[in-house]
Order: sequence, then C-alpha cells, then structure tokens
Amino acid sequence: MRWPCCYWDEEGIWFYFELDVDGRVIRQVELQEPELTPLAAASLDEWQRAQGAGRLEYEAKYGLTAELPFQEWEGHDPRWLSAEEFEVVWTAARQQIELRSS
Repeated sequence: MRWPCCYWDEEGIWFYFELDVDGRVIRQVELQEPELTPLAAASLDEWQRAQGAGRLEYEAKYGLTAELPFQEWEGHDPRWLSAEEFEVVWTAARQQIELRSS
C-alpha cells in the first residue's frame, strides 16, 4: 500500500489516495481550498458493495475513486504520506461529510 497526496492548482483541490500494490486507487479524499472542505471521501470497496445492494446514494454522499491507476495521472508531483497521515485526513473528511449530511 502507498499513500500519495497531490494538489490540482487549477481547481484548488488536494487529492489524497490510498493505492493497492498495482497502483489502483482504493480510497480517495478530495479537499477544496481555502477551507479544505471535503468534496469526496470514497472507498472503492464500499462503493462496490453499495452498488451491488442497489444503494445508489453512496456516490452522491461520498463521491467516487479515480478509475485510472495512479501512475497514469499526468502532471502530478506527489508527496508521499505514511498510513497514519492518510488515516487522519480520511477520518476527518468522513466525519465532516457525515455531519453535513445529518
């Protein structure tokens, strides 16, 4: 597992990824500047389970993970995080999304 973080300057969005051994995104967080507002905190596994159960609201609430393997993203200059650093961002984003949708 690897945890890169990238900034997309045009939109002011920070992307945080959890990648499997093949570089596929299995969890993803998107934070919009300047407030670092969570736009997405999606898990590929959760999304697949929700789709299988016919619960289509997952995507509207949490967003989606990127479909392309991380290596195929162009123009990114990742900063590499530890598992703990990613978990802090993941947990905070999920909590904010939960509060927003309550």
